[in-house]
Amino acid sequence: MTQGIVAASDPELASFYRAGWNAPAEIADGVRAILADVRARGDAALAEYARRWDDPAFDLRALRVAIPMEEQARSLVPRDVAWALALARERVTRFHERQRRAEISYEDPDGTHYAFVTRPLDAIAAYVPAGSAPLPSTAVMTIVPAKIAGVSRVVVLTPPQRNGRVDPSVLYVCSLCGADELYAVGGAHAIAAAAYGTASIAPVDKIVGPGNTWVTEAKRQVYGVCAIDGLAGPSEVLVVADDATNSEYAAAELLAQAEHDPAARVAVVSESRECLERIASALDAQDLRALARGEIVAEVIERRCRLIHAASFEQLCEAIERFAPEHLSLQTRDPARILARVRHAGAVFVGPETPVACGDYLAGTNHVLPTSGSARFASGLSLSDFTRTFSVVENSAERMRKDAPLLAALAEFEGLEQHARTALLRVRDDVSG
Repeated sequence: MTQGIVAASDPELASFYRAGWNAPAEIADGVRAILADVRARGDAALAEYARRWDDPAFDLRALRVAIPMEEQARSLVPRDVAWALALARERVTRFHERQRRAEISYEDPDGTHYAFVTRPLDAIAAYVPAGSAPLPSTAVMTIVPAKIAGVSRVVVLTPPQRNGRVDPSVLYVCSLCGADELYAVGGAHAIAAAAYGTASIAPVDKIVGPGNTWVTEAKRQVYGVCAIDGLAGPSEVLVVADDATNSEYAAAELLAQAEHDPAARVAVVSESRECLERIASALDAQDLRALARGEIVAEVIERRCRLIHAASFEQLCEAIERFAPEHLSLQTRDPARILARVRHAGAVFVGPETPVACGDYLAGTNHVLPTSGSARFASGLSLSDFTRTFSVVENSAERMRKDAPLLAALAEFEGLEQHARTALLRVRDDVSG
């Protein structure tokens, strides 16, 4: 990997930083067909796709899954996993409860009243992937903030196993966290059902949670019919390192994100070339293909890993902003100096005792984060994703009397005479007098 060290000024990095969501044409077309099919045929299409991709013997009667009582559900998973998920729920609850917005309500001197009001969404769908392995942690991250926000109907969608059943760990989280409905369905057809509704699944207002390319593209295409949290692409991490960094820790962060997806982006940036060389040596010491998910890890490290040498602190900060990473790991002597400059990141993990995996599982922060460079304009999942706001204004008579001529002038200037009339009607006695 030593020869893989690249200068932060190298033009080659432009293509590495360049991201954004752009599904292959064949997937976009395939998703479009699935959405149209589910919209037209409803449950019959869901059953057909489930038999094709999940369980050949899928029966529509197994689509909705009964959520067991918590005590019963706890017995379905290993004890340490149950304890860990309960701890995750506790910490996610604590962190997200503190995100509540204080409502704004005030009165101007002339008696006009203003308010800015927050209300929960009525219904959301949380998509919980279950491709190579179930992800009960994602169920925690999506159900808990929705319930804290006051969403009255929280639906969980998750692909069934080959036996047609939902993984027991996801069942446990649905019980633990208070999900209202659970359906054994995944893929683009699940997104279609949540957006358009079928006889079995009523439509929702918003769909949240990560998924594969088909799921993400389906979310993109249904946006407008309902809301979505964002477009979750492959995992990514940027480690910021210096001569105080433990090179084994830094290398481990790259490997951890690499095992998610062959399209993951992983990188280290440092002002110290020696530091980068040590991290490269730590990677070289690994027999990547011998690791679990080794072929995926090896592909990422060999093709989608960069060790970036910054010539100055300014150049280091610029690299962070251009990458706009999903996960930013600050493993330096003075992380506060860097954190003060960070504007584009999904989540930040500070210091040698905070691996990114803390955020995936037990920290309490949310692991549904912006990827593909979208941290330039998007944020991780939070309480605000499950609410909407609206403004309220109640004019006093004094305010309306003073504003009417100016309001009418602006409306007439824009060619909207009836707008102007609504203001002038309220002061016509004054005008006629």
